[in-house]
Amino acid sequence: MKKANKKRGKKEKKDIQGTKSPTSSQDKSTTKEKVCEVFKVGKNGEKTIKACGTEETKVSTKGQIKSENKILRNILILLGILLLVFLLVFLSIKSANSFEYKGIQGDVIKEGEVTFYHTSFPIIYEGKEVNYNVYLRNDPRKLEKIPFYGELNLLKMMVINNSDSFVCEGKGGIAMINFQQVLGDLGMSFMKDPNAGCDSQGRYMFIQIQEGDVTEIEQTGPACYNLNVNNCEILEVTEKFLIESLVKLI
Repeated sequence: MKKANKKRGKKEKKDIQGTKSPTSSQDKSTTKEKVCEVFKVGKNGEKTIKACGTEETKVSTKGQIKSENKILRNILILLGILLLVFLLVFLSIKSANSFEYKGIQGDVIKEGEVTFYHTSFPIIYEGKEVNYNVYLRNDPRKLEKIPFYGELNLLKMMVINNSDSFVCEGKGGIAMINFQQVLGDLGMSFMKDPNAGCDSQGRYMFIQIQEGDVTEIEQTGPACYNLNVNNCEILEVTEKFLIESLVKLI
């Protein structure tokens, strides 16, 4: 009898050990972690009870990680595109309402069907410094296409000669009035001498406005310039000279 009881005890021990092994059907995408919590009980919390258990935590597979990375990448690309579109719209609006040319900054003003390119520079008026406003009919950035051969040498005295009559649907009159007015407010004086020409000694500026095959400005002496006008582009060539004068003086 004693022998039989001994064998039975061994069998029970074997069964108990077997319950500790994980089953083959266990989900490998989850892990178990031991979690403990401490509670204080009693009227004044004089007794502490610790309760422990297990909690399953889901483990991301390689496929899930790859899918999540792809979603994150697409979100970042979308955000980048939206930011780029916003910047392009902002710059487009800013460019439509303002301009910058070689340090000269200004704003675009629309008066009916006429667009003005406005800038200003300080002058002394009645002993005080005030801003003098300049309104051009052409975008200074587009005037850069007009060639300027030579260097600009601005002097206080200037002679302006017109060898041709530039009516050009009223543009000639507007161009000459604005040309002399702005240069005069820059501190230059004008003299009329039909017999004057380019001064080789550079004692005064000499501006010759004439027709040409190409609209351009060319230096012909120390302070002498031909403003050649093609296809009635007198506003363009005179405003090109004005904006380059502002760049040099301001």
